[in-house]
Amino acid sequence: MSLTQELAAQLTEAWSDGACRGYVISAMQRCGFSSREIRRVMAALTDDFDCYTIPEAKAIFERSPY
Repeated sequence: MSLTQELAAQLTEAWSDGACRGYVISAMQRCGFSSREIRRVMAALTDDFDCYTIPEAKAIFERSPY
């Protein structure tokens, strides 16, 4: 598979809340966050999934300093 084909395949992957949660959990664990802190962030993330569309969440990220 060429790099172009691989990139195209990645760009057409379906959104997955579970995958997003996995990325956040992995990053938090690698940064040394406690289980309690991870649970708090997961609860907030679940609320945000209900409050924002994907384009709205993307806009929040793009406006953030992170």
